Amino acid sequence: MARRSSAGPAGLGGATGRGDAGTAGRPGPGPRPAAEGRGRVDVPLDAVLRIGAELDLNAVLGTIVDVAMRVVPSKYGALAVLDGSGGFSAMFSRGYCSDRSAARGEELPHGTGLLGELIRNPRPLRLDDLSAHPNSVGFPLDHPLMTTLLAVPITVGGTIYGNLYLADRLGGTYTQEDEDMLVALARVAGVAIENADLYRRLGRITEEFQRRLLPPMPHIEGCELETRYRTATRLPNIGGDWYDVFRLPDGVTCLSVGDVMGHDARAATIMAQISNMLRVVAYYRREPPSDILHDLDQVLHDLHGGPMATVLVARLRPIPSGAALLRWSSAGHLPPLLVAPGERAAFLRTEPGLPLGVDLTVPRPDHHAEIPPGAAVLLYTDGLVEHHDLHLEDGMARLVEIATAHAGGPLAKLCDALLDADFDDDVTLLAVRSRSAPQPAGGRGGIGHLS
Repeated sequence: MARRSSAGPAGLGGATGRGDAGTAGRPGPGPRPAAEGRGRVDVPLDAVLRIGAELDLNAVLGTIVDVAMRVVPSKYGALAVLDGSGGFSAMFSRGYCSDRSAARGEELPHGTGLLGELIRNPRPLRLDDLSAHPNSVGFPLDHPLMTTLLAVPITVGGTIYGNLYLADRLGGTYTQEDEDMLVALARVAGVAIENADLYRRLGRITEEFQRRLLPPMPHIEGCELETRYRTATRLPNIGGDWYDVFRLPDGVTCLSVGDVMGHDARAATIMAQISNMLRVVAYYRREPPSDILHDLDQVLHDLHGGPMATVLVARLRPIPSGAALLRWSSAGHLPPLLVAPGERAAFLRTEPGLPLGVDLTVPRPDHHAEIPPGAAVLLYTDGLVEHHDLHLEDGMARLVEIATAHAGGPLAKLCDALLDADFDDDVTLLAVRSRSAPQPAGGRGGIGHLS
């Protein structure tokens, strides 16, 4: 029987302040060198496919443990990721405790006990009684007793990436056949981890590429501006969403937000073309917004074959009352949201019109609304309100509720609250609030005429 230790780490881990970080496993007699020259052991095809089906790194690591516990039936399992300095940076466990990560400030095993045996001596370890091993230090009071252990290192790109542990073989002790199977599984795991890591790095590169295509926000006197861009929770982290804000020669602020169909590098490239052309067209056409969209659609049709995209273009101009006049036209885009302190947020719902790239002959209407002093206007892409398990109207209702709750606070906090979720699609958000002084008593702006 393994002895308990109220002071020390889990029997496998070496001392930690809170016990073993969800690892499993226990040693027995002593380490056994891997046998050389034995016949090749093949991992079951379904196990290989299950591990290879994942591309999210954390999902891969957890799946490796699940598959290992099934291929070599065990009560406990864990995969410890090494941090390069003789310790662990993450622990993915099954059967006991929860997954832990040093990045979240959670205490992990220090690697000074039995769990660290593979760090010091990276070769398969098979024990019939972990309590008999000289590096076994017992278990914390809340840790289950473990008797047998099978552990192997996982190599990625020629470097030891981490260790895979199994404990308490169901139906007996671990055999040489079990060890050979786990060694073979570790090879499969190494390939899957390398693929997932490459995929994650690709995601970071594409996300950075997308962000660099978006313009920096200008300083526009009299306006408080906030912008946000959030990639989809799942890859590919690239798409065709954009926002833009710039001052026109007549002193009016031009706002735009749009979404090109597709989620790939081509969509991002078309997005850059459209947003750049929109600036040029708006600079020379200036108004009304419907003419800007018409000319933009024509240019895109002639030069690029008419890519399909939704776009909303708006002009925001201060008026003597202290309010601001918003005049906009939409090419199939979602409506602006008006957020006024002390009032319920409301969509400026109008006929959205056709997306770009559909029909050049259909006229585009203009709309306008008076924006009260201190109120904000939010322009956004559909990723903010569309979710695979949520109806569009429910997503828009969520947007209204959050915006209403934060209407009187800083614009930055409002935007952060709206993006405090996971999104199926990439999201861009543009929020603008006039800094004009409130108008004198006797009247307020309110929502003006919508045409």
